[in-house]
Amino acid sequence: MGQNQVPNSSEGRGGHGSRGLVSQGVQTPSLDPKSWPSWDDEVEPESFKVLSREEAQALRVKHPPVSPWRVVAAQAAVGVVMAVLWVLFTGQASKGWSALAGTATVVLPNALMAWGMTGLSRGIPGAEALGFMFWELIKIMSSVAMLAAIVVWMPDLSWPALLVALVGCLKVNWLALLWQGRLKQVQRDGI
Repeated sequence: MGQNQVPNSSEGRGGHGSRGLVSQGVQTPSLDPKSWPSWDDEVEPESFKVLSREEAQALRVKHPPVSPWRVVAAQAAVGVVMAVLWVLFTGQASKGWSALAGTATVVLPNALMAWGMTGLSRGIPGAEALGFMFWELIKIMSSVAMLAAIVVWMPDLSWPALLVALVGCLKVNWLALLWQGRLKQVQRDGI
């Protein structure tokens, strides 16, 4: 026993008993599993309902998923608009090309991921999750490789134009989610 630990008066000097050690007035938990509290007391009722086939189909009709191809097309459109704006405001074609390069580092890997995700088997449990992780890794690696290639192959690269277009295209994902939520609200309210 440590210098500040004394045996509880009811257990003597030999063992720890069921009450544990008292360390400077604080009782430590016992090592005997039988004295531990039971976790069975905190059983919660199931918080989800298993849907029938008809209910699941009705839910899909009511809340259709956003097509990844629409998001990729919107990203490409935003990138092209940003590239044109860079050329118009600066008068330099190199800034427009840099913005298009930033657009490509987002749009092409996202298109690759969308293509890869559409072929996943829907019948195998966990296939979608594993496929998503795989294609997300491919997307990140291809984006990094494209950025490295752009730095090498574009001598008159404009980092501000590239980064603004890249971030603008990335934000389209959030806008797509907000737009989908707005469409659902319009359909629900009948506006």
